[in-house]
Amino acid sequence: MAEQTQHYDDMFAGLLEEVWGEGYLSPGGPEEVSRVLEGLDLKGKRTLDIGCGTGAITLSLAQDHGAAHSVGVDVEGHVCEEARARAAQAGAADRVEIIKVDEGPLPFDDASFDLVFSKDSIIHIADKEGLSRDIYRVLKPGGVFAASDWLTSHDGDMSPSMQRYVELEGLGFAMASPERYANAMKGAGFQDVRTVNRNPWYLGVARAELEFLAGDHRSELETKYGAQLVADNVAIWESMIAVLETGELCPHHLRGYKPR
Repeated sequence: MAEQTQHYDDMFAGLLEEVWGEGYLSPGGPEEVSRVLEGLDLKGKRTLDIGCGTGAITLSLAQDHGAAHSVGVDVEGHVCEEARARAAQAGAADRVEIIKVDEGPLPFDDASFDLVFSKDSIIHIADKEGLSRDIYRVLKPGGVFAASDWLTSHDGDMSPSMQRYVELEGLGFAMASPERYANAMKGAGFQDVRTVNRNPWYLGVARAELEFLAGDHRSELETKYGAQLVADNVAIWESMIAVLETGELCPHHLRGYKPR
């Protein structure tokens, strides 16, 4: 894990939840989580959620998808506190564990989990190859890595439009291509590696999100979160849509299997 700086303060996280749903700091809500997990049976399994944020997905893995024990990890202490409170309020503290982690290898024994999941947080971790090896290590034989993440269509220099988007986000993005992700997973030992481009889906969703931020709801959002924060995020969404339209920003689903 990496990135110790607090990125998601309460105001920013609150605004994102207005767009993406309570407890969700990335797009698509529970429906997109279900799509990432399509075809997987988590009943009775032990799962790890990397970059759990405020815990909605970690909780959902247990409550909605049947995991016997769901562990969420994040580097930001305040979101971990919110995630623990969410699990306790849902009466699931016995099945949901939230752990604040530091930069470095995952703090778990080999072969600890049946599933490692992540929703749009690996973008903050520059060493895709090292992370893939660590995920492989903590998975049990036959385990699955299922994730989504923000990818760029190519490695190397970004276009000026992509550079502007990343600068406006200011979240420590370490972007990579589908090829680099796939090679990192295969190099770690994963089999049946799949990458699925979600750009067409998210382009339409992002346009609707921008309309929410900049349209009839804007004054209400400004009252709750401040005009500057709303304006900053309108600019982010506008720049993001520009690189979604060119295809340079291309969210993907990722999946790989550890051999039995």
